[in-house]
Amino acid sequence: MAEHPSPERGSSGTSAVSPQDVEQRLAALRVSIDDIDRTIVDALNRRAKLAIEVGEVKKLTDAPVYRPEREAQIMTRLRERNPGPLPGAAIEAIYREVVSACREIERRMRVAFLGPPGTFSELALHKHFGSAVDAVPCASIDEVFRATQAGSADFGIVPVENSSEGAVNRSLDLFLQSPLLISGEVSLPVQHNLLSLSGEMADVKRVCAHAQALAQCQGWLDHHAHGIERVPVSSNAEGARLASVEPGTAAIAADIAAARYGLQFIAHHIQDDPNNRTRFAVIGNYACAPSGDDQTSMILSVPDRAGAVHSLIEPLARHGVSMKRFESRPARQGFWEYYFYIDVIGHAEDPSIKAALAELRANAAFCKLVGSYPRARQ
Repeated sequence: MAEHPSPERGSSGTSAVSPQDVEQRLAALRVSIDDIDRTIVDALNRRAKLAIEVGEVKKLTDAPVYRPEREAQIMTRLRERNPGPLPGAAIEAIYREVVSACREIERRMRVAFLGPPGTFSELALHKHFGSAVDAVPCASIDEVFRATQAGSADFGIVPVENSSEGAVNRSLDLFLQSPLLISGEVSLPVQHNLLSLSGEMADVKRVCAHAQALAQCQGWLDHHAHGIERVPVSSNAEGARLASVEPGTAAIAADIAAARYGLQFIAHHIQDDPNNRTRFAVIGNYACAPSGDDQTSMILSVPDRAGAVHSLIEPLARHGVSMKRFESRPARQGFWEYYFYIDVIGHAEDPSIKAALAELRANAAFCKLVGSYPRARQ
């Protein structure tokens, strides 16, 4: 029987393919990609034209440019319709910029954050609003509230809670005092790096960072930087700025700060908890309508009597409302009184929460609804 000639094989045992064949196949694939890119650009511009029409209609009633619940619904729908292979987080990141660019056509917004540039607050801002906004750095959390309340910023973004160190107390105190509402939240993974001009641990005489960051890296610092002075400053980015002009100073900060201030990495990801996250609140004057996946924040206090705290939260359990967070803060009146900061799952207009809130208002010594807003994706 005659033997059939076998195809040439390379050293790996697979059929040999000539460089010309590879180039032809790549050329064909690139043509297809170029065609798809043209289609995407055309579709994006059609979307932008519709955004212009939306803006014109909104002007008739002076409706807000930014509606957090609407944007949250867009992201949820896109994730649900995404068949892959792109992960849902990638789709959301891409469309966050699409939505941001289309929103800018209506009006470019200003958003205040805890500065200077290079903080995790700035990262949270762009994760939530996209790049097509003016980021307004503020020297303190108080200043973020003031700028937003005065109208020099449309919205602000402030840290409220860290998975390792708990509540950011200054933000909680300001929610009690301010008329501003929470209209969104951002959950951001926090990865700290040790940075300096030289990138050499031997040169470090002190470490500058926000007090929260120093606490989140305490174990690493105790082991690797024992005896080196730790100096709390107003923000991690301020620590990075100091490190950029002081050769003996190192900073704990994000990757973005290294690039912005020209610093070298001494060590990456030095946070003690590898799953460290910080939750940020978007603050403004906008009251969100239900998005379908919401959270409600409130502040309560109770009369000074036995069983008062139990009676305070009992209506939530009775109406089937799931409580996500329960935090206490002293009232600072010298009488050992406390305010309770409570987050529940759902919107204030949901029947169960609405019924529970009615009872809470009737029974609590103080009750303030801080906002109902779309929940952040983890």
